[in-house]
Amino acid sequence: MLDWARATRFRGPEESLGFLLWQVTHRWQRAIGAALAPLDLTHLQFVLLTCTGWLAKGGRAPSQAELAAFSKIEPMQVSQVVRLLEKKKLLARGPHPTDSRAKALRLTAAGEKLVQRAVPVVEAADAAFFAASGRPALLRQLRALAAD
Repeated sequence: MLDWARATRFRGPEESLGFLLWQVTHRWQRAIGAALAPLDLTHLQFVLLTCTGWLAKGGRAPSQAELAAFSKIEPMQVSQVVRLLEKKKLLARGPHPTDSRAKALRLTAAGEKLVQRAVPVVEAADAAFFAASGRPALLRQLRALAAD
């Protein structure tokens, strides 16, 4: 039988920050997924479309590598989802203006419209989910944890 007293310093999983973060993350992702479902968009697709839009502000042409670094999502996963978003005609890839090896990403008109509709949906879902969390303090803590 497993000797929990030797395996962990916690009396139970409810004392583990990592486990609690895991649980909260999955609850939050389910809430966002449910909010985005009527738009036929997954949470990951939303994140990559929105990040592409942020990176393209001011006329920039982000590459997939830049998108992966910015979103902190594995490059292979970004590549797979970008291909899907391209098939859905929400994202387009073309020649990169400064790197001949890279492809520049841009939102299509349909992608821009969908992001325009999806952002308020996600912001409302976030507001509802985090309503009781003491938002300013939680935001500071999450920013610190997300920093490289």
